[in-house]
Formats: sequence, C-alpha cells, structure tokens
Amino acid sequence: MLSRRLITRSALIEALLTGSFGWWALSCNRPLKETPAVTINKQPVNFALRTFDPTNPRSDMPPLTQGENAACDSDFLSNASVAGETRPTDATHATVIVTRIKMNLQLNINIWLPNGVTEHVTEHEQGHRQISEYYYQTAGKLAERIGRTYVGKQVGITGTDLQVESNKFLQQTAAAIAADYNRKLNPEPTQLLYDNITDHSRNEVAVKDAVAHAIKNVSIESPQPATPD
Repeated sequence: MLSRRLITRSALIEALLTGSFGWWALSCNRPLKETPAVTINKQPVNFALRTFDPTNPRSDMPPLTQGENAACDSDFLSNASVAGETRPTDATHATVIVTRIKMNLQLNINIWLPNGVTEHVTEHEQGHRQISEYYYQTAGKLAERIGRTYVGKQVGITGTDLQVESNKFLQQTAAAIAADYNRKLNPEPTQLLYDNITDHSRNEVAVKDAVAHAIKNVSIESPQPATPD
C-alpha cells in the first residue's frame, strides 16, 4: 500500500518598512525613477531524489502514515514585501497607500523512496512531482495578478506613533497577499485526484495518462474542491 504526501508550508512574511514621513513627502515633490508596482522573483524548482532505509527512516524526511512507504514532499514557499506611502493629516492621523509589492516564490520538491523500491512506485511519485511543477509554471502570473489587486489599497491609521501603525498595515497586507497566493495556487485537489486514479500506484494506470487526466478534470472530479483563481 503506497501513497504520497503533499506539504504546503506557511508562507514566510516580510514587510518592507517605509522610510521617515519626511522622505515620502520629499519624494512627492520630485520625479522618481520608474519602478514596477509589482515585482515577482520566481526561483527555479529545487528537486532532490532521496532514498531511505524503511527499517530506520531518516530524521529529515516527512513522517509516513500507516500504509505509506514512499512520499513526494512539495513545499510551495512565498515571501511578500510591501512598500507604502504614508500621508499624515495631523500628528495622530494619516493615510497609508500601498505603492509597491515584491514577491519571492520557490518550490522545493523531495521524493522519498525506500531502498529497493520498484520502478512503478518511482514513476508514481514522479507523477506527483509533475503536478506540482505544472502548477508552479504559472505561479508567477498568479502572484502578479494577486499583487496588482493590492496596489493602490489605502487605509486610514490613527495613533501616537504613525510609523508603527503604518508598518503594521504593511505587514498585514504582506500576510494577506501570501495567504491569497497559497489559497489560490492549491495543487492538492489535483494531487488527490491523481491518487484516486492510480489507487496510490496500486493499479496499472499509466502515470502520464493519470497526470493529464487529473489536471484536466480536477474541477469536476476532485474529491476536494479546487480553489478558483
């Protein structure tokens, strides 16, 4: 009995803190060099094929549940940085406007195979890898679409330290962007459908056909609803 494991780790979140209020005011009064409102830095897929002794599993591998003896561990990582312009109206009130967003994207895939595993099981886990890489192909475009919905967003802030309140809003915005990316990317329904089609590698369905079918039909056949873009 064989299966796999998909792990999507929580996004790493950073906020690019604005400079002093005086810097922003000065910037408003002189031309600025044109910079993209949304910048996406998409790293190449980092893949590793690892083996282990099933009688003595490695400490750095994901735990296998009962019935599992192989796994494909796919980690989709995102890091959002947000910059904004703070416009004070008085000593305790200001408006913060999101001006720039940068996202760093990464996909780490580890296939874990027990020593002496069959070629059929290896091919099955490679199918999970193919699905993860398929979703990552368009991850940059997805991240850019999400980022653009936040550019220009503004909120009124109040407090005795407007810089602290401004930074808090930027951090919250970075968290929301990363959460949207993780929710909308979501390859898990396709991975689950692939496992259903192949019965976790126990049947003889060709991996190529199963992967193609799962990707094409996930919206109507998935045991778990897909998240719309």
